[in-house]
Amino acid sequence: MRVRSAFLGLCVVAAAAVPVLPAHAAPYKDPFAGSGKLARVVCPEPAITYGGIPQTREYLATVVKCLDKSWKAHFAADRRPFRKPAVRFYDEPERRVCGVPWPESAAAFYCTNRRVLVFPLTGDWIENRTDLYPLKVAAHEYGHHLQSLTGARRHYEAGVKASPGRQAELGRRYELQTDCLSGVFLGAVWGSLERTGDDWAALLDATRASGDDGHRRSHGAGATRVRWLKRGHHAVSPSACDTWSAPPSAVS
Repeated sequence: MRVRSAFLGLCVVAAAAVPVLPAHAAPYKDPFAGSGKLARVVCPEPAITYGGIPQTREYLATVVKCLDKSWKAHFAADRRPFRKPAVRFYDEPERRVCGVPWPESAAAFYCTNRRVLVFPLTGDWIENRTDLYPLKVAAHEYGHHLQSLTGARRHYEAGVKASPGRQAELGRRYELQTDCLSGVFLGAVWGSLERTGDDWAALLDATRASGDDGHRRSHGAGATRVRWLKRGHHAVSPSACDTWSAPPSAVS
């Protein structure tokens, strides 16, 4: 069974369902606990449009390269094996990708079964934008790759299998962790982005607007997503992103 988790057009295409271990199991230890801060790196942000010509592929390729460099160094410092995700760019959504149908209404997403980041080069999430939202989206999807590398995804899937009734809650914990991890990355590269406080405020507004509406409870309310993004950005440490031990009110 394949499960898709929508993210306002952004999602994870999973090879299985998403979750936490049953209550009688040993307490789950967040894999990022004690791993320290993400090293601050230089990541110049290219323009998405130059001279009126879209450069979405170039923009995303640069961002992913920065993500690879940053997280590889962090894993090495923690003496943990690291593997870059594969990356696929598409001018337009296709009928199938990563062996599954293209998720409905999806923009960027991560294929867990093949560890592939998928980026459409068109759509509201990236076209004609000058804010930081595309960078945040890329960092969020990369966070799902980190969850695959560290075992957090297996923990989530085991939890859903054990407690199907908790799937929505566990799915939010899964997604909010990557919101926080995207904030960690933004905090690490912020000094080289040549952005202002107004840019940060605009990103918080865009993130708030991407929160769950009344018909779905997959990624968290807008205010909840903002809190985890800010938490990661302030701490610059993935250990601050332990959504699994957070109370239910923190992952609403």
